[in-house]
Amino acid sequence: MDNSDIELTTGSEKERFKIIYVDDVSTSLLSLKRRLAGHHEVYPAGSSEALFKALEKITPDIILLDINMPGVGGYEIIMNLKEDERYADIPVIFFTGNNDRESVLKGLSLGAVDYIIKPFETPSLIDCIQKHVAASKAEKIREDDTRPRILAIDDVVSILKTIKAALHANYIVHTISRPEAVLDFLELRKPDLILLDYLMPVYNGFELIPMIRELSEYKNTPIIMLTSEGTISNIKEAISLGACDFIVKPFKENELNEKVARYIKAPCC
Repeated sequence: MDNSDIELTTGSEKERFKIIYVDDVSTSLLSLKRRLAGHHEVYPAGSSEALFKALEKITPDIILLDINMPGVGGYEIIMNLKEDERYADIPVIFFTGNNDRESVLKGLSLGAVDYIIKPFETPSLIDCIQKHVAASKAEKIREDDTRPRILAIDDVVSILKTIKAALHANYIVHTISRPEAVLDFLELRKPDLILLDYLMPVYNGFELIPMIRELSEYKNTPIIMLTSEGTISNIKEAISLGACDFIVKPFKENELNEKVARYIKAPCC
């Protein structure tokens, strides 16, 4: 008997999840849909465009994503997902034939929760999906708490990871690497404090401060500038535009925590 067609059974009915599977090979889409039919709802998407159209209609519990596709590939797709607050928390598993270490590490560094190499065994895939959906739901429950929300904006992903690691114990930390996505985010979530890089493409930090302050809900939200250029003139300009404070990179975790805590407790504006 082919292990890929084994029907898993348990004493109780398992929850059925909604899965979007993105792959440009139609036979792969059909095969996975058939193999998971007894367990979960699989919505096939043959391209990036098809994925985002599907996301307008359904909210999946998880996304399975191929890497090598014509046009927009898997790496670009996951970056687009993680930069959109509507989809950033949906767990993504790379599901691909690429089995080299570099591909695996790149996929995980971009935010994938796991990396499954084809060909695969159906029971292993089902267990993997179950594990990551459960972890995602547990995190969403945690995010319903009353911890303050921090929005960190920096075009360098490694800086955002450092910020999140430094603050996650006490705050819910949202990160954005594309400054042009900031205003869309602010319509969806209201952070209690904003950490804002100075040098970024499209909009730099000094350009973003007035744009944020024009929004009535954010006239008094504390904004702390992050920059490697801590000159007196830069500090004065940032303060005059509405920033509360300035942190020079590279910064120490305790310095970041102390300043964030100060302005969370006593906003500067």
